[in-house]
Amino acid sequence: MPALKKTALLVASATLLSLSATGPALADDKPGGKDDKPKPPASMSTVGGARLGQPGTQVDLKAGAPVLPKELSARSWMVSDAETGEVLAAHNAHWRLAPASTLKMLFADTVLPKFPKTQQRKVQPADLAGIGAGSSLVGVKENETYSVHDLWLGVFLRSGNDAVHVLSAMNGGVPQTVKDMQEHAEDLQALDTRVVTPDGYDEKGQVSSAYDLTLFARSGLQKKDFREYCATATAQFPGETKKIKKGKDKGKSKRESFGMQNTNRLLTGTDGVEQYKGIAGVKNGSTTNAGNTFTGVAERDGKVLLVTVMNPGSDEPHAVYKESARLLDWGFAAADKVEPVGELVAPKGAKTGQGAPGKGGQAGGAEGVAKATEKDSGSGSGMGTAFGIAAGVLAVIAGGLFLLNRRWPLRRQ
Repeated sequence: MPALKKTALLVASATLLSLSATGPALADDKPGGKDDKPKPPASMSTVGGARLGQPGTQVDLKAGAPVLPKELSARSWMVSDAETGEVLAAHNAHWRLAPASTLKMLFADTVLPKFPKTQQRKVQPADLAGIGAGSSLVGVKENETYSVHDLWLGVFLRSGNDAVHVLSAMNGGVPQTVKDMQEHAEDLQALDTRVVTPDGYDEKGQVSSAYDLTLFARSGLQKKDFREYCATATAQFPGETKKIKKGKDKGKSKRESFGMQNTNRLLTGTDGVEQYKGIAGVKNGSTTNAGNTFTGVAERDGKVLLVTVMNPGSDEPHAVYKESARLLDWGFAAADKVEPVGELVAPKGAKTGQGAPGKGGQAGGAEGVAKATEKDSGSGSGMGTAFGIAAGVLAVIAGGLFLLNRRWPLRRQ
């Protein structure tokens, strides 16, 4: 895109955002369905390009490009190149919708760097206060001690709202964490997002968009621990301390662990969903208001794509995963045969000349990611292949995204 045209688009985007940011942030009252399905606003945010603010499907196919999949029912979706930031295709990309647990990507990207994974927390009753009824839980217990590493595994694998609340308590409480998340979203220029709870539980006014969720994933994937957790398929979680009632150790205390599996079915290949070749995370979610939501990252032949799908209305089982897989398949086939319809903008804090991963920065190195992946792969039930794939993907991401931060400002000059 010519520099003058891009500058004009950015100016127009900023003007529209200044008007829209003060408007109400409301999600639809009903989940996806065939009847009385809500329509997207006629005008939405234009962060990332004017086309992304238009309702409906946005795609520019070149000669020989495959057509988009027909079996797409999501209210909103987007496919983008994780490294270049180009948006390959989108559908209502800036529609403000309830995000469900995909909002935990923002929570992790905000809070994860604050505490070393070895830090311990003895859970107090107040830590678990205010968890919404019917929340997904990993099984955190009062008066038990957990490492930060344990808690993050609970967040990423089981989408545990109890683990989120304990980490939020460590961060100064839920209100402080919500404030931090909102500030971080604004720094990422994820301006469709309004945070009410750190765990993504349905609350009035809590919204995000396919565009913003993609920004959260892209930012999070620059952090070594984030990449490790979102790519972990199976792990052990500490159980409850109990008194031994029989045998020679009668009267002593014993604490066992229990196994857990990631709820991201494209990563684990469970419940009738095939494991997606090259998948390495990121996060799924589901609530009554949000329907099903998902953001994923995958790599094939050196190309790293991000996909976000929000609230499919199809009756197809596990539609959010199957539509995500179709979009990824299309994206890999069409990557060099489409004109981008927008871009993933840089964070406000992005600076030219930022160091590459593995040089002491937060991102860590590909070697460290691969070692962590190898270590975890031994504990999974037949998940070695998935972890092997993830190790290669994460190496690509580790080597690409931080380098991209150096190019972002230059692409706008």
